[in-house]
Amino acid sequence: MNSEQSTQSATPETMTRLERVKANTREDHQQIDNMVMAMKPFDSRANYVRFLQLQHAFHRVMKPLYEAEDINQLVPGLASRSRYDDVCADLADLGAAGREGAQGMAAPQKGAGRMGWLYVCEGSNLGAAFLLKAAARIGLDDSFGARHLRAHSDGRGKHWREFVAQLNALELDAAEEEAFMKGAHDAFDFFHSLLLDDQRLAA
Repeated sequence: MNSEQSTQSATPETMTRLERVKANTREDHQQIDNMVMAMKPFDSRANYVRFLQLQHAFHRVMKPLYEAEDINQLVPGLASRSRYDDVCADLADLGAAGREGAQGMAAPQKGAGRMGWLYVCEGSNLGAAFLLKAAARIGLDDSFGARHLRAHSDGRGKHWREFVAQLNALELDAAEEEAFMKGAHDAFDFFHSLLLDDQRLAA
């Protein structure tokens, strides 16, 4: 039985924290995946720049979370995981600028909800191997234009498992657990709003 099947058959009482979050945000995640693929980001560099601008807006609001001192005490090494600088370098490679389409919208700056946002952001890198291969079709790779999609030197799987273990080990009370879950939903909602902005601009 694969992990997806085991998560679906498990009960909330037997699931880990991140298994519960994954199960509760599955529809959010699928909606985002569908909308991103509908952009056809790897059909042309112009399409890819639109995708990259979405990434820039998202990772810009995530950067303070990765740098938060209190979270780094709970999740050692978190600061080094931020991909914001790589996204900026990718935009520079392609002579493009970030998009200021989400003014006034930001991730929370305190509380357990930040962990839900981090779960969504880190999880997006787990599936980036497929996107990196697709980027090669338009002449991009992990040293030009698609740096933010590259794997950690330890490997995507190992890096993700370490992060999952760190978040599952956090001691949270009931209110913090609820905030964690809401944070994950809010992160997906935020990216959804970025996609809707992109659609309006492209129309």
